[in-house]
Amino acid sequence: MSVVELPLTVFVVDDEPPARNRIKELLLDCAQQLPLELVGEAGNGREALDKLSEVHADVVLMDIRMPQMDGLELALHLNKLERPPVIIFTTAYDSYAIKAFELHAIDYLLKPIRLGRLFDALMHARSAVPLRTEELKELIPEPRKNLSIHERGKIMLIPIEEVLYLRAELKYITVRTAEHEYIIEESLTALEKEFAARFVRIHRNCLVAKSEIEGFEKVSDDENGDSHWTVKLKGLDEKLPISRRQQFIVKEFS
Repeated sequence: MSVVELPLTVFVVDDEPPARNRIKELLLDCAQQLPLELVGEAGNGREALDKLSEVHADVVLMDIRMPQMDGLELALHLNKLERPPVIIFTTAYDSYAIKAFELHAIDYLLKPIRLGRLFDALMHARSAVPLRTEELKELIPEPRKNLSIHERGKIMLIPIEEVLYLRAELKYITVRTAEHEYIIEESLTALEKEFAARFVRIHRNCLVAKSEIEGFEKVSDDENGDSHWTVKLKGLDEKLPISRRQQFIVKEFS
């Protein structure tokens, strides 16, 4: 009894319609020798996230340079899916990206994309495994614009500019905005390093957004009569404790 080979499902992301059309034409040519199915396309990262939460793709052909969200950040968020796709990046000549991809053995296609090269990349993708999150983070030269969570089958973005504080609790991080509280699995130390321009550490387990600091208050401890500083953030009633080691921020941000 012969085994029917399932087609490779492919999704295309590029902000330029002519580039998407070119890839779709090449995929039709590839389909003559390789069973594949185009399951969708998107013109930007946010649209791609929404669509790929609804339909599974084995492979995503993804442009690197896109407005709103570049391909590297998009790939990082897609890793939150239950079955992350294999990513093949597409790019006009970009020396930084090419060096990084070759260092990490990540597949990429130079524009204008050639049929033979695309076919080889798709053949390789059939047995490839998705990139690890740690590898992707090493490739991103700038801080992400969003954090993300996988909730009810969808990837939800949390814009960094809306985050008031990040607080470590066991192996999770509480992400607090003015409206909501989210839980993510990341390292507070890594987040502090990535977003050093936006956040300052007030305690070993907490970072707050510098621009959202409204003021400071000294609070007495009932038990022993000592006192400690707290910080008040815009839009929050909650006052966050400042550790003794970090009390210098009271003068720095007052």
